[in-house]
Amino acid sequence: MTRLSDEIADDLDHRLADADRELGARYPGDTGARQPVHTVYVPADRFSADVPGAWGAAAGALLDRHAPTADALAGVTGMPVPLVDDVYDRVTAKLAREPIEDLRVDFEDGYGRRSDEEEDRAATEAVAALAAVAGAEGGPPFLGIRFKSLEAPTRRRGLRTLDLVVAGLVAAGGLPEGFVVTLPKVTSVDQVEAMVEVCTRLEQAHGLPAGRLRFEIQVETPQAVLGADGTAPVARMIPAAEGRCTGLHYGTYDYSAALGITATQQSLEHPAADHAKAVLQVAAAGTGVRLSDGSTNVLPTGDEGAVHAAWRLHARLVTRSLERGYYQGWDMHPGHLPTRYLATYSFFRASLPATAARIRAYLGRAEGGVMDEPATAQALAGAVLRGVDCGAVTPEEAGELTGVDRARLEGLARRAGV
Repeated sequence: MTRLSDEIADDLDHRLADADRELGARYPGDTGARQPVHTVYVPADRFSADVPGAWGAAAGALLDRHAPTADALAGVTGMPVPLVDDVYDRVTAKLAREPIEDLRVDFEDGYGRRSDEEEDRAATEAVAALAAVAGAEGGPPFLGIRFKSLEAPTRRRGLRTLDLVVAGLVAAGGLPEGFVVTLPKVTSVDQVEAMVEVCTRLEQAHGLPAGRLRFEIQVETPQAVLGADGTAPVARMIPAAEGRCTGLHYGTYDYSAALGITATQQSLEHPAADHAKAVLQVAAAGTGVRLSDGSTNVLPTGDEGAVHAAWRLHARLVTRSLERGYYQGWDMHPGHLPTRYLATYSFFRASLPATAARIRAYLGRAEGGVMDEPATAQALAGAVLRGVDCGAVTPEEAGELTGVDRARLEGLARRAGV
């Protein structure tokens, strides 16, 4: 016999209604949208509509020169030969088909301080190039700009550049799909709230739908990770963005330098970096806001030994990020593209057979060596979907191995609206 009546349940429904609504609003879960595996930053004075194709061609040529076969690339990176052999052709095809997934025209650190006339001109030229790239075959599905921060010394210049780019793109036919801007060097929740106001005013000025302008928060200051009051301001920044924040991007070198870490020790795998990213990961969990790791400044240039060493390091760092749940990172040079896709494709394909078998067993309630629960099935399905989205796995492979279609996988992954 039960002792708790419907009256008590009704009372709890009433008592917890506000908490239920707040939980649903703040933690809506995965949006279901594709997440790019990287973001490429190109200084505004070096950007043109030819950049995606040129980067793909340069990456392919570097691969042909320094690791023309799967065996050679496996030897360079230290990754298993069968795994590299499985993905090598997929990597070269990706470099030819869609070399850059997410592109930022950089008006911040990569561009530097210029005269107002020069930056105005660069912003105008960037508009034309972005409009051309957005409609081109093989162009990046995600793109935007990084403007100067809302800190006092750069605030007015940053706002002017943002204004010029948005106005220019609207006049050129509208904001491209996947357009997002990067808000760098964020030090306070106040700056995020100010950015929301800026977006609102730009939307009103250009007749854009409310919420159309989205931005990612670049976390590269200690003040964003730990405030003077002992709390994590980044956790408050996400709701302060009022649904406009798409991602939290870790800034490797600004953050490390602000902590006093020497240049030779600044790295994606420094303990200080791991701490900061762990805070971001917890803050973003369940919100639908994506995480991005930072970059390495070791470039695959110079003689063959230098290129191989840079590739070995980059492949290891990308794999390390993936293992920790950071499915996106920054790439600063065309030579980073081969190892970005090599490590990413290898990560998802290496686990695919076991992942698919566990999904089948879960759906069939079959006994096996692992007893999976709904939360684990969510992670398993999410991994397969990420592999499909980036091109590591074909939709046909996913369906054949798991025994279910994409819609069922999205349901298992608990993506929003499914």
